[in-house]
Amino acid sequence: MTAGQTVSGRLASAAAAVARDGLSGELRHDVARRVLDVLGNSLAAVDQPAARAVSTVVAAWGGAGQATVIGGGPRLPAATAALVGGTLAHSLDFDDTHLPSVLHPSSSVVPAALAVAEATGGTGHALLDAAGMGIEVTVRLGMGGYDRRLGNSVFFDRGQHATSICGAVGSAVAAAMLMGLDEKGIADAIGIAASMGAGLLEANRTGGTVKRMHCGWAAHSGVVAAELARSGLTGPPTVIEGRFGFLHAFCGDQADVDAVVAGLGVEWELPGIFFKPYPCNHFTHAGIDAALRLRADGVTPDDVVELELGVPTPVLRTIAEPPEAKARPESGYHAAFSGPFTVASALVGGGGLGVGHEDFTDEASRDERRLALAAKVRCVPDARCDEIFPNQFPAVVRALLRDGSRREVRVDVNRGGPGNPLSADELAQKFRTNASHRLDGADAAKVAEAAYALPTGGSVSRLMSLVGS
Repeated sequence: MTAGQTVSGRLASAAAAVARDGLSGELRHDVARRVLDVLGNSLAAVDQPAARAVSTVVAAWGGAGQATVIGGGPRLPAATAALVGGTLAHSLDFDDTHLPSVLHPSSSVVPAALAVAEATGGTGHALLDAAGMGIEVTVRLGMGGYDRRLGNSVFFDRGQHATSICGAVGSAVAAAMLMGLDEKGIADAIGIAASMGAGLLEANRTGGTVKRMHCGWAAHSGVVAAELARSGLTGPPTVIEGRFGFLHAFCGDQADVDAVVAGLGVEWELPGIFFKPYPCNHFTHAGIDAALRLRADGVTPDDVVELELGVPTPVLRTIAEPPEAKARPESGYHAAFSGPFTVASALVGGGGLGVGHEDFTDEASRDERRLALAAKVRCVPDARCDEIFPNQFPAVVRALLRDGSRREVRVDVNRGGPGNPLSADELAQKFRTNASHRLDGADAAKVAEAAYALPTGGSVSRLMSLVGS
């Protein structure tokens, strides 16, 4: 790090440069795909209980109608619309993932950017530039909490939801850019938002729906932080690297300050962020792919005597513990965080791109065929998976069959990332499936067209009008 420059100052300087000069065409196109992905995930979640709970609460808050609510309803103040939007975006755990930070950056930043862009009359270019920079800041902060010696996120190891903690700051950067704040104003927004980020991961283990609104709170916090900075509130200049700053407070001596700014403005994390093919915790995806391969090879649930799911050791806490809860999840949402249930669903036969929303309904979580198969799954640490994690979330499935034979399928590279990307057709299928919960085929096509028009001057207000009815 250059002497005399604080981390928030360098982040603000890079953001101001992007606001002035714009992202490259390639990066703008990448962000446009993420905007469409967030909108699809959000449309699919409109009727989820957590989203309804947040919408009910904010309806009583009032305020000027500045921004559209995805899925319909009265227009809301930008910060409130961001709260609803971020909750929707993260509710089904279908949001994009950065590795190895294990962050879902778009689900907070994109809703914040959409709300502020609409409220301020921002252009499509401005939206993409702000969202892209906000996403970049989010994952770089996440990398500041990644311990290379442990091969794991310090945030995650301590039970902290880095997605929402770092997402509050990234959302503030995006919001500040769209509000036209100068470099100092952006730095102040960062400094303010750093006091707002929060989120615990215990719900992944033992239940509760609060995690679904973490990205909403991060988006809301980011917009509020930018509004406060615009009105004169200031943040500490050393808020990221200081003794009582962001990284030390959350990660202690394991924080890597230099990782936040290394190659800033030149090397972009943004294009390498994974799109999810399945609406469930990302740690379960390689196990799903392995089970799908077994199914494609002719293995049926009735053939199975026992299954062993090998995963990286740190993953066990999320998808395998406590074992009794993972074998019989209490709801469809909790089923999405279960290694045994997701493997069983893939073998039974799922929807979507192999496993879909219908596999994570409350009714599906009570399906005795799935539960009987899930009870045969034993989750274990796997040495090879440990070597690869968290640059990928690998898995191996070993099956003992009734005829006495054994099968093993190992998946080292996740679908949806640079090493195994989703095709344009697969991304389109994912959006259509998500959007079908609220839109017919023709209207879904209009949303996709409007999102992909953003890099060439498309209208933010038109895009939001299509998803707000």
